[in-house]
Amino acid sequence: MVDHSRGDKIFDFVNTLLLIVLTIVVLYPLVFVLSASISSPNAVVKGELWLLPKDITFVGYQRIFENNDIITGYRNTIFYTLLGTAINLVMTTCAAYPLSRRDFKGRNVITAFIVFTMFFSGGLIPVYLLVKNLGMLNTFWALVIPNAVSVWNIVIMRTFFQSSIPYEIQEAASIDGCNNFQILFRVVLPLSMPIIAVMILFYAVGHWNAFFNALIYLTDRAKYPLQLVLREILIQGQMQDMIDMADDSLAKKVMEVEAIKYAVVVVANLPVLALYPFLQKYFVKGVMIGALKG
Repeated sequence: MVDHSRGDKIFDFVNTLLLIVLTIVVLYPLVFVLSASISSPNAVVKGELWLLPKDITFVGYQRIFENNDIITGYRNTIFYTLLGTAINLVMTTCAAYPLSRRDFKGRNVITAFIVFTMFFSGGLIPVYLLVKNLGMLNTFWALVIPNAVSVWNIVIMRTFFQSSIPYEIQEAASIDGCNNFQILFRVVLPLSMPIIAVMILFYAVGHWNAFFNALIYLTDRAKYPLQLVLREILIQGQMQDMIDMADDSLAKKVMEVEAIKYAVVVVANLPVLALYPFLQKYFVKGVMIGALKG
């Protein structure tokens, strides 16, 4: 049993208090959105809801499943996330693995060129013109190809390969007759589950929450992701708030839009919340090893 000094006890108390306050600050918006999604829209608009649901109703969720745009956006977002994450993972691995090899000549120069793009880029207009000239406008490729790889993630994965996988293991595999692809698939990747889990989480969350590229490159509503549909609902709700509420039917629609806003936020975040617990045990380990060692 270790005796704590008075200073340690004060520090522990203040630290615990701050963590409790921080937890409340983080959790309150989540609980409020969940409660608002199943509460009466009238109570939410009037500010009568603070934490617990009031006059429970599921009209928001009912309207979601009746709205074809939301269902289509949900399906599109799942497709973009799965395809985009797969491309991201393949591209990042293919870039990070050779840059981590000691016997790859010129790897430092190539790394410098890659890192250079983190600080300087062509900007939005040149990228748009490039996407247009490649014929990817209004296609799903415009949402996954321009962001096919992240330089920051390449650096993290490369550092993980260098610091966590002994080079001697790769040399031994090479002596046993393995080529570079066999070393990658049979030795490196099986030992890299923590960093792969982190990459999946980073990329998947990025694709799931993305709406800006869709706003720029897509004109066909059938290809809209969920976040873009949610944006339209929020903007529509803000505009209707400024309209005269004398018409009862209009007021009812505004109430339904208010319920849909919170319900869509809950539904939109469910997959990410469900994915995180399975990857959380790898998350800290992968980031800390890949970012700090070496």
